[in-house]
This record gives sequence, C-alpha cells and structure tokens, in this order.
Amino acid sequence: MSLNRQLAMFSAESARPSAYDLAGLLVGPGQVTRMGGTARVSVVVDAAWRVHALAAEFTVRGLETSWEPAAIEGHFGVRTAYTGMLAPLAEAWLRGSGKRPPAGFALDGARLRLWFAAAGSVDPEGDGAVLRLGASDEHCAAPALRAFTALACMAELGRGPVLRISGRRRVARLRELVGERPATAPLGAWPGDQVVADESGDQVHSEEQAEPRPVRVARAPRLRPVVAGQLDTGQITPTPAGVEPDQAGTTGPVRTGSDLTGP
Repeated sequence: MSLNRQLAMFSAESARPSAYDLAGLLVGPGQVTRMGGTARVSVVVDAAWRVHALAAEFTVRGLETSWEPAAIEGHFGVRTAYTGMLAPLAEAWLRGSGKRPPAGFALDGARLRLWFAAAGSVDPEGDGAVLRLGASDEHCAAPALRAFTALACMAELGRGPVLRISGRRRVARLRELVGERPATAPLGAWPGDQVVADESGDQVHSEEQAEPRPVRVARAPRLRPVVAGQLDTGQITPTPAGVEPDQAGTTGPVRTGSDLTGP
C-alpha cells in the first residue's frame, strides 16, 4: 500500500466524527472529569481562533461547548458539557485522579486534528511543527510518540513536553492527516501554510493559501453571553441559516455583557 493511500485512510476526513475523537485532546493537554454517569473534556488554549476551531469540532459531534477566560492572560478554557457520550472516554483514560492513555492507544486524522487545533503550531518557515502535551503529562509522551509514528509521521520528543516534527515532507504528511485549515485559524497557524520566496526576495504565501477560507455560516458557531443561572460564562450556539458572518459575531473573545466580538 502506498504512503499516500495510507494517509488518506487515516485522514481527518476519512471517518465519521465521533465523541471518541476527543481522545486526541487527552493525549495532549486536555483533561477529562466525571460526574455520576457523565463526563466532560476540557482544555486550555492560547488563542481565540482555537476556541472557535474546537467549538466547531465539538458541535459536529453533538457536544455542547462553553468557554471562559483562563487564569493565564490571553488563554481560554474550553470545555464540553457533561454528557453520557463521554463517559466511556473517561472510563478508558482516568486512573484515580489522573489521566493515562489506555493500552493500545492509537491516533488517526480526526484525533490528531483536535490535538493540533488545541495545542499545535508550525515553525514560521514551514519546515517544522510542534504538538504540545500537558505540562505534567510526561507519562503520555511515549504512548503519543508511538501512536504518532504509527501514522507514518516521524517525530521526536522535546522539552515541554512536546512532539516535534522536522522537515517539510513530514509537515506535509501531517497536513494530509489533519485536513483543511479551520476557517478561523490565521494564515501560518496550520500545516501546509508554507512561506515561499518571490523573485524580489520577499516572502509570500502560496496563492491557494493567500486568504483564509470563508466561514460557512450554516456550521459556524456563535458565542453569546450566558444568562443568570447557567454554569459557564460563555456558550456556543449554531448560527441561524441565512445570517451573514458579520452578523453572527464569529470572531474575537466574548465576555458576559460585551458585544459579540469574542473568540
């Protein structure tokens, strides 16, 4: 079987979205907590576009999403609602009060896409990428490396801890696996947004990556302030059909009582 065929089989677009895909967040910096027969997954991210990207991924999996500013300035806590859909994930990952990858943990494109949306970055030159793990999750590093390597994408462990992918060919393989850049991600934040030099010597992006892809209104999430009595400070709801993106308020952080300009 050719490498291209193998990558296509495991790419993010090759399988139906599932709640189990959130295992990609747990092998990274995500956390899972239980309450009775339900569970939720949460993760702290460092940019507003990641809130939108994760909210869109959660929504297509039938998961309600909320967010709030994190203790670290410029960071946001994103989490699902408690749901029985995530209870099996918690059962597989929780060992006492901490998380541990289950035996035989494997990655695929969908899980990798969620991981990259939460904690991935690309080197400015486009010839390297990093996937961040949790700060205290060294025990996840070896299983993550094994699972990543099994996808025909070589990497090495680095301090952080992180997985580091080096070389344009490996970054291109990563791009095949994680799929298209989310509409809310800025140019240069996603694998495949390579920078090339024009004849004058200036650095420009390739034509197909010159502009962010338009937001599809039917699937774009919207953030609203939460009314009194609700648990979280922000809530994501689908944008009504026929509403233009600038009316939907799909960019920037939102805080309770503010205009809809938030992540």
